[in-house]
Amino acid sequence: MPGRRFELICEIEPPTRPDLTRVRHQIGVLSPVADSFLIPDNHIGRATVSSVAVAHEVQAMGARGIACLNSRDRNLLGFRRDLLTAAAYGVDRFLFVYGDKPSAGGRTGELNVRSMIEEARGAGHDPAFDGCPAFRIGVTSGLRPIPAWKGAADFVFVQVSYSLENLLRWRETVSVDVPVYAGVMVLASAGMARNLASKIPDIDIPSQLVDDVERDRTAGVRAACEQVLAIRDSGAFDGVHLVPVSRYREVAAHLESVGL
Repeated sequence: MPGRRFELICEIEPPTRPDLTRVRHQIGVLSPVADSFLIPDNHIGRATVSSVAVAHEVQAMGARGIACLNSRDRNLLGFRRDLLTAAAYGVDRFLFVYGDKPSAGGRTGELNVRSMIEEARGAGHDPAFDGCPAFRIGVTSGLRPIPAWKGAADFVFVQVSYSLENLLRWRETVSVDVPVYAGVMVLASAGMARNLASKIPDIDIPSQLVDDVERDRTAGVRAACEQVLAIRDSGAFDGVHLVPVSRYREVAAHLESVGL
């Protein structure tokens, strides 16, 4: 990553009602420390306002947005609609993901991340997109080898980890020529820690951190911010994908205080 500036990409909580007030507040609070904002798509299997629409709102406020799109909820026609909508709004950065298990209903089964990338790349040859900037596409990876088709994306988001050593060990084994962003998530409660551990078996949350969060609700914020700074100082990553959850005010204040 020689010559690249370390980036902080903050994930915002998308609205589950037709009201963008909280989105605007998150953007306003986090803007002093964030370089870009990631907008999840139907977060944890619940319907939310379109990530493309929210990314447009982010950009209208003078910030940079990345719209997450999952393959779970889309057929091919719906995906092409999203690409056209994004082009109309000037949204050109995406994170393509498989999608969490839905709380109701099932998957469409028509798309996966690889086919979404192929379709988005193909838009550059479609007359409907003439004059539009090329889409920049990101993918996610666990702490395991990155397949060649993912390495051809424009950037990679690595799964959340609470171990800098594990992240650095993984980074030494991976050779890609695109920006790589390490995942950091604030633990808001011990219950949240247990829920994460059950969903992501290899996430390895230190028991001491869980105990600290149970005693002090701000411990998760401090730990996450320290992890961000440690990742930056390691020089091994191009930035961090930070998930502040409901603690975005405390995260912004802490990171501002340390001059990030």
